Amino acid sequence: MTTDPLWEPPLAGTDAEHLTGTLERLRATFRWKADGLDVEQLRTRAVPSSELTVGGLLKHLAVCEDDVFCWRMSGRPPVTWMSVPEDDVARWQFAVDPDETADDVYGLWAAAVGRSRARLRELVADGGLDQPGHLDFHGDRPSVRRHLHDLIEEYGRHTGHMDLLREAIDGRVGEDPPVDWPMLPVDDDARG
Repeated sequence: MTTDPLWEPPLAGTDAEHLTGTLERLRATFRWKADGLDVEQLRTRAVPSSELTVGGLLKHLAVCEDDVFCWRMSGRPPVTWMSVPEDDVARWQFAVDPDETADDVYGLWAAAVGRSRARLRELVADGGLDQPGHLDFHGDRPSVRRHLHDLIEEYGRHTGHMDLLREAIDGRVGEDPPVDWPMLPVDDDARG
């Protein structure tokens, strides 16, 4: 009998379990595509027609995690860019600066994902996916479910970018990480 990796969505489950499982699978595939690179590889513009880098996408998705889970869903300050000058966030989130290491970039993403997982568990326990988030959008407050769908879409788009970038850097291809790949731990509670 084979055991599914922790990031695999359930075959049958609640809506929260399926959405969380889908997000976890995208996070795992994205992070696996970024895995094991040094800081110069994280900075490499591997596709000539694009400014995107693996490190820039790791930082961008860390910003997205905090924007969605901290700010949009909860009204909390977005931790990832709290120390970045407001007028530099747009540049900063897509660049690996000279003073940053690979560990800094990987750690930034991992910390944001950890906060997001904890916050989603809280939100599901305290009112579920249909409760309104914090963000006011033209007089409406999109639900936690809507924000979760938006983040899934964001990961889907950038996981596709990551496919191209990583293949150009060292030839890594594939849809899913190997079953034994050591992704950040995913608690059973993280699935909803």
